[in-house]
Amino acid sequence: MPRAKRGFKARRRKKKILRLAKGFTGGRRRQYRQARETAERGLVYAYRDRRVKKRMFRRLWNVRINAAARLNGLSYSRLIHGLSQANIVIDRKILAVLAAHDAEAFAVVAELAKQRLAMAA
Repeated sequence: MPRAKRGFKARRRKKKILRLAKGFTGGRRRQYRQARETAERGLVYAYRDRRVKKRMFRRLWNVRINAAARLNGLSYSRLIHGLSQANIVIDRKILAVLAAHDAEAFAVVAELAKQRLAMAA
């Protein structure tokens, strides 16, 4: 039986890793072992940070909503509570867009929340 040397399969596997290592510096780009370790670590970070990105955007939205709510005489938690009591379903992303780009519309929403809170008190 002839000897199998895994020629093109090994080359294809190495080329795939070295393509992932494009943009790294020094041996991390050229040497297979270092490139593989760094590329695998990069893939782990990419997987993790796709989830972290969602958290970071929610935090940003909350900061923007809180700033706009305070300009309208409410805190973030009171605004969200008033909206839920008034059965107004607007997600935080849309609220943040209103807070940043359409202050008048946000003021209307905040006023509805204020009225509902005043009725409940």
